[in-house]
Amino acid sequence: MGGYSEFRMPNSVIYGPNSLTQLGEQVVAHGNKVLLISDRIMEKIGLVKKCEKYLEGSDVSYVSYLDVNTEPTDLHINEALNLCLREQCDVIVAVGGGSCIDAAKAVAVVATNGGYIGDYLGGDSTIKEQPIPLIAIPTTAGTGSEVTNVTVITNTKEDIKMMIKHLSFLPNVAIVDPILTISTPPSVTAATGIDALCHAIEAYISRLSQPLTENFALSAIEAILNHLRIAYEDRENLDSREKMAIASMQAGLAFTNASVTLVHGMSRPIGALFHVPHGISNAMLLPAVLEFTKESAIDALATIGRVISPELKTSTNEELADVTINKIKQLCYDLNIPNMKKWGIDENKFQKVVHKMATDAIASGSPANNPKVPSHQEIVDLYYYCFDYDFQASKNTIKS
Repeated sequence: MGGYSEFRMPNSVIYGPNSLTQLGEQVVAHGNKVLLISDRIMEKIGLVKKCEKYLEGSDVSYVSYLDVNTEPTDLHINEALNLCLREQCDVIVAVGGGSCIDAAKAVAVVATNGGYIGDYLGGDSTIKEQPIPLIAIPTTAGTGSEVTNVTVITNTKEDIKMMIKHLSFLPNVAIVDPILTISTPPSVTAATGIDALCHAIEAYISRLSQPLTENFALSAIEAILNHLRIAYEDRENLDSREKMAIASMQAGLAFTNASVTLVHGMSRPIGALFHVPHGISNAMLLPAVLEFTKESAIDALATIGRVISPELKTSTNEELADVTINKIKQLCYDLNIPNMKKWGIDENKFQKVVHKMATDAIASGSPANNPKVPSHQEIVDLYYYCFDYDFQASKNTIKS
């Protein structure tokens, strides 16, 4: 018999259309004064006001921090933390994309344990106290941050994205209301949707996968490949929005228990150094990394191929692995995912920092979970390969 596995998730997941109406009840069960963490976009489209209405309806007092941007930094954490401590907040509500939720996770932990968020990199011993209870409300179908024990915060002094993983970063409650994603622009729907696909695929092929994570990951992959294009083309399609919201959550549950692999390891330096949104930087890498990994993950990629193309009953595992990669490439092309060159990354600057990017990618730990563990030079070669990657080409060639 094999060893046992452990699967972690929030204490409560409330999901489906209009589940946001439960916010007040959940807050009352966890605290008396709320720090609401969000951003100016959520404020502009009225979602912050909507949350405030539900808090006021339950006679809950609150203060708001709305200055998180697309890539949360240690500076945002310090600002929100100071407000939290000054106002003596005892529950945090995060509404927005993964950036807002990640910022809230960091504040919740540092508020009770002290220090600087970077102090928690790589060691469990620094987290002694229970964090402030956190209720996470995603407004995109992508990051899965509402159900993960990971936060990603940029260290502004070193231009490094710190991926910090600990059970204390797991929200107490996730409220997943697909109606909140309808306002998401197509470009953000694409980026966050591919981010969720990365989570699911990486969790499925990860060296740390387990039966529960595999089930969640396969379900998420199937739903994303069936519904992401629809949500991208028709933002009012609530059925596809709901399918994507659930798939994103499933992918989050999968990767928080099985970890991510090479895509995320390579993605974080792109975001930190060139300020590319996380979902886009993942999408820039996904097909190429799967091509690199294919020979070490034939069976897993073939299983995905059988799920997404059940009509291919007589195909070999190698053929099905190629089907999987080609369908993902086509999806990226259909969603207008750019390569690094088309995004506007300066090639000279890229060449100057590419070895630092490879070093930072390896230091994150994620590449070690990949079925094929790359060397430093292989990661450098992959970065060059991805710089002007052609999502439409039937075959690309890795170049050094």
